[in-house]
Amino acid sequence: MKFAFIIDPIEKLNPSHDTSVALMEAAQVLGHEIWVTQVHQLNVIEGQTWALLTPVRLTPIVRDQGRWVVGEIWFSIDQPTLQPLENMDAVFMRTDPPVTIPYLYATYLLDYINPEKTLVINSPHGLRTANEKMYALQFKDCIPTTIVSRDKQVIRDFVEQEGAAVLKPLGGKAGEGILFLEPSDRNLNSLIEISTQQGLYPVMIQRFLPEAKDGDKRIILLNGEAIGAVNRIPTGQEFRGNMAVGGRVAKTEITNREYEICQQLAPKLIADGLYFVGIDVIGGYLTEVNVTSPTGIREIDLLDNVSLGENVIAWVENKIKTRL
Repeated sequence: MKFAFIIDPIEKLNPSHDTSVALMEAAQVLGHEIWVTQVHQLNVIEGQTWALLTPVRLTPIVRDQGRWVVGEIWFSIDQPTLQPLENMDAVFMRTDPPVTIPYLYATYLLDYINPEKTLVINSPHGLRTANEKMYALQFKDCIPTTIVSRDKQVIRDFVEQEGAAVLKPLGGKAGEGILFLEPSDRNLNSLIEISTQQGLYPVMIQRFLPEAKDGDKRIILLNGEAIGAVNRIPTGQEFRGNMAVGGRVAKTEITNREYEICQQLAPKLIADGLYFVGIDVIGGYLTEVNVTSPTGIREIDLLDNVSLGENVIAWVENKIKTRL
């Protein structure tokens, strides 16, 4: 089969961490052609989505004494060609957040791929529907006490009521802009003003979960089913566990409560075409639903000695074959 990956510049990816590389590598190992493109290389021509597609060949990374070893030259490319994305069997939309206006426009361009010919993961409609913070609000039994507001007094009242809270920008990524709030902080008003840009943008405020010190668990879902997890534990004086801010990764298991959360999400995720998703869970509470470019596969593979990428690609193969 032919698989296209819409990614950030490949030379900027980290092959020992990036899930996009893990998926491409797995597809190559299973005998498929790998092509890459970027959002600025998408076009609609005569009612079809076209892209400047570049063929890629990867040198798979290897495990060595509990770590990934990357070759000096881990990929090679050939000349790009402009062609319809319907020439591909599957297209993976894997551009990193945040969801900007150009990203949003890219999803509109992807709407002009015929779904009967090409599988798009995740679906353009689903990507537009699922703000990674707001999407979780519909699962009320799964989330901690949460509000979304741009009103300083509303936010202050919530923080005072809860005693401590976490503020999250709705368009943030990798832990960027997440703040710990408490009523006694003399900077509280300023923090709210800066985060909302003087009341221009709403933000999410969640009750602080003390269990965060024990880790922020990333669970990977494939077609609504949990296939693996990794725990991200804060280090030093940092309260965030995100890997991008220095969180330490650790082997973990998926609890019964976390399986229940996945089961509640599954029907909605599948209905929205969100087939490859990473959810974040702290202390048995769902905190985020990551759909744009969920990561964690490399860490899970290393800790659990598995290949989740091959599981994903095998599912995609079957999805395509059963649709034909």
